[in-house]
Parts: sequence; C-alpha cells; structure tokens
Amino acid sequence: MGELGDRVVLQRGHDLPCEVQHHDEDERQRDLAAAKVGERPEQDHHEYDAARAEQARRDSIAAAAARADSIRRAQEAQQRIERQRRADSLAAIAAETEAVREMISRMINFDFNRSNIRDGVDTEVLTQKIAILQANPNLRIEIVGHCDERGTDEYNMALGNRRAVSSRAFLTDRGIAESRITVRSRGEEQPLDSGHTEAAWARNRRAEFRIIGGGSTLVRPRN
Repeated sequence: MGELGDRVVLQRGHDLPCEVQHHDEDERQRDLAAAKVGERPEQDHHEYDAARAEQARRDSIAAAAARADSIRRAQEAQQRIERQRRADSLAAIAAETEAVREMISRMINFDFNRSNIRDGVDTEVLTQKIAILQANPNLRIEIVGHCDERGTDEYNMALGNRRAVSSRAFLTDRGIAESRITVRSRGEEQPLDSGHTEAAWARNRRAEFRIIGGGSTLVRPRN
C-alpha cells in the first residue's frame, strides 16, 4: 500500500488498545458504582436495626423507671395514709383519755355537817365513776374529803375523812375493789371559794377525785 498506508494502519493499530482501555475503565467504574449501590441498602438496614435496638433499650429503661416511680409514689401515699391513721388514732385515744379524766375528776358535794351521799346529781356522778373504773381495770383513784371553814380544825379533818370514806363505800358496795381507792382528808385547808357565804361554804363541802395510777390511756364506758 505504500508508506502512507502503512502509517495509517499502524496508527489505527495504536489507537485500538487505548479505546479498549477506556472501555475497561468505564466498566470497572460502573461495577464499583453498582457494588456501592448494592452495599448501601444493607448498610442502611444495619444502621436502622441498631437505631431501633437503641430506642427499644431506652424505652425499656424509661418504662422501668416509670414503673419504679409509680411504685414509689404509691408506697409513699400508703405510708402517708398509715401515718395519718396512726396520728388520728393517737389523737382519738388522747381525746378520749382526757374526757375520761375529766369525768373521774368531777366532784360531789355534801350538806352542812353531813357525810352521807345525796341522791340525785351526786349519786349520778359516783355511778359514772363506777362505770369508768370497770372499763379501766388498772385505774386507781384517790378521794379527798373537804369541809367549809366552820368548826375546829380537828373536827373538820375528821369530817373530811368521813366524806371520803362514804364516797369510797358507794363505789366498793357496787363492785369496785377497795384496793383501787385511797382516801384522805384536807379538812378546811383547801377551800375552792375563799368567800364567807352560804354559797361559798356549799362549794367547799366536797369530795374530790384524782387519778393515782393506770391513767395514761383511758376508755369510756361502752354501755
């Protein structure tokens, strides 16, 4: 073909491997791209599973914390209720004890120069004390007899003692053990009213009752 034709053929011969090379590179790039596209969904799936697992863990922790908080609040509420019940119970016991003490301490009065128990209010007061002593078997009391200012000291001491003994007899005759009751007299030494009138003297002729044992907690009679 001549020298020119040989060069053309030779040039084309040199060009062919370059095109093939470019084609191979393109194929390789497409293969890598396809591989990356194929790998990414799998990678995203693993990340999604990991995120779900982490969220589930956090939800579980939160749920456990919520249950624990709910249990704690319920326990605290129950404890408050129990404390209030105990406080109410103690308050009720204290109030009842105080009321019974007031009933026990009610006095009775006597006619001038007399030690017998008068019917009416005085017998009602003593009958109430019997019920209280029966409801509180550990309760012990003292009865103190008093007089007005008229009469000698010696006479009034003896009269005050007779009044205390008469009050005790009313209780023991109706079933209260004598060992639970002590008596003494103060004569005219402790007047309630310092006046010098019939009204003052009537107030001062009395028997007083006080608790000397077993009175820390008292209950009312139930009947």
